[in-house]
Amino acid sequence: MIKTFFKRLLLGLLVILIAAAAFATHEWKAEKPFMFRAFLDRTLIQFAFESPETLTSLGFLESLGIKGHNAKLDDNSPQSTDELYEKLPKIKEVLLSYDDESLSESDQLSKEITLYLLEFGEQSEPFRYHNYPVNQLFGVQNGYPSFMEAQHQVHSVEDAENYLARLEAVRVKFAQALAGIQLREEKGILPPRFVVDRVLDEMTTFVATPAQENILYTSLKTKLDDAADVNEQDKSRLLASAERNIVDYVYPAYDLFIEYFERIKPRTGEDAGFWRLPDGDKAYQAALKFFTTTDYTADEIHQIGLSEVARIQAEILAILANEGFDTSQGFSQAIEALAADERFYYEDSDEGRAQILKDYQKILDEIEVGIDSAFRIRPKAGMEVVRIPEFKEKTSPGAYYQQPAIDGSRPGRFFANLYDIKATPTYSMRTLAYHEGIPGHHFQIAISMELEGLPFIRKISPFTAYTEGWALYTEQLAWELGFQENPFDNIGRLQAELFRAVRLVVDTGIHAKRWTREQAIDYMKANTGMAQSDVVSEIERYIVMPGQATAYKVGMMKILELREQAKAVLGDRFDLRDFHDVVLKNGAVPLDILERLVQQYIEST
Repeated sequence: MIKTFFKRLLLGLLVILIAAAAFATHEWKAEKPFMFRAFLDRTLIQFAFESPETLTSLGFLESLGIKGHNAKLDDNSPQSTDELYEKLPKIKEVLLSYDDESLSESDQLSKEITLYLLEFGEQSEPFRYHNYPVNQLFGVQNGYPSFMEAQHQVHSVEDAENYLARLEAVRVKFAQALAGIQLREEKGILPPRFVVDRVLDEMTTFVATPAQENILYTSLKTKLDDAADVNEQDKSRLLASAERNIVDYVYPAYDLFIEYFERIKPRTGEDAGFWRLPDGDKAYQAALKFFTTTDYTADEIHQIGLSEVARIQAEILAILANEGFDTSQGFSQAIEALAADERFYYEDSDEGRAQILKDYQKILDEIEVGIDSAFRIRPKAGMEVVRIPEFKEKTSPGAYYQQPAIDGSRPGRFFANLYDIKATPTYSMRTLAYHEGIPGHHFQIAISMELEGLPFIRKISPFTAYTEGWALYTEQLAWELGFQENPFDNIGRLQAELFRAVRLVVDTGIHAKRWTREQAIDYMKANTGMAQSDVVSEIERYIVMPGQATAYKVGMMKILELREQAKAVLGDRFDLRDFHDVVLKNGAVPLDILERLVQQYIEST
């Protein structure tokens, strides 16, 4: 978990720092730089230089003529993770050596947030193997080809030779990953059987594909065809080498995994929760703490979820009854009747999908010019709606947000999935647009990136309860501001909140209360009205990502609680714009720190 966190932090970091020559020689080499911010930013840069894949993704060294890292892959060995954990105490020691009295208020907060993350790294070390590195959602088996296709650029023969070198290096990378998986097996940590079935299906299909039809070959061919500086003779030679490397190195690497998972499959079972693992209850509590940034127990989160499910369903049923729907048979039947109503869907055609994008943009343009009463701070970066590329729509989520480019060359983007027209009822569109776009993720992420004078760890810190809590909060905020006056739009909002409340129940049900996968599927299906296939994929996501799905609702509820506290104390002096300034101007923070910041705002006001 901690290793993944550091990799996420690195993205977007180096371009500005190196290009601007931000550090003097002393600040780069000294054990303790004079400047506190230099210490924080330098630490992340040093981690970046140990990750050739991160350097490739950032793409800044190539402009300096440095390309050697593009021939290498990250060290995936358990030893590399050992080394990371060994570095944390030294980083913490240097961090604590900066006296609070010598730091500004902002730097003191940066120190506190960094310390929070370092201490979580220390606390989580005993549970570092409580995960399934290869699963149906993510892992080296699908991350590697995706990385090669999306991140490895080919504009010259040298670039292509580096690509070929990475095709050879994959066997070492997979062997290193397998060593980590086998360590987990020795510790009694095996994935549920459905995970093994999913990844075996994925990998056997991958290796059964003729090399010239494999994405690693076709992607290179496309890049070479677009590379003006590569002649036809070199293209033929390079593609022939790629085909050989796929057969000689890539497929044998996947065979390592296939053989392993086929061997362990008879020893796996249907139980899916963390409770079945050694110290699984402690590992799950650590995951809840990381994702929610609270000390809530699984029982507390479960009960919150049950209470919220009942409240939200009652509100939805009241609206449906008022709109003439039959609610006498209960929630499940009533919500399915709504979903079956054809008046809420676009035409299943290219024209219908184009209209969806136009309507999404209209929704965002409308709220952007209509929320001056709620926001003083605004992102400078623009916002646009685009379709998720068709080649990956089928396996992509319903929507996601992509942050704007650091250099301002690309606006923030709300990607909408238009694969299944039935997945976009008109009454859900406003809520989704507010969550992913304005004033949800676009405001929070773009503003955070634009904050001046903050170290990068503050701009891109990984506090899910804050980031997703904010986006879910803005769904309700938009309704409060009058942007969802249509009662069916309000049902769309409540359905989205209900979905997050159900997550509290099923995540804790699976991992703490010993629910079976089937129990969780049945509960989510009955209490959301979602399609069976969507429910199955969601439940299977929670099984391999324990605790993550609980962060959304916990974060939203905390922001609402803090807003109500401020209103109650300040009365007529409460200004919603001031409250949002406090929440947005400090970047992502743990919820207890957010609470302290709001209390300070209340006291100062």
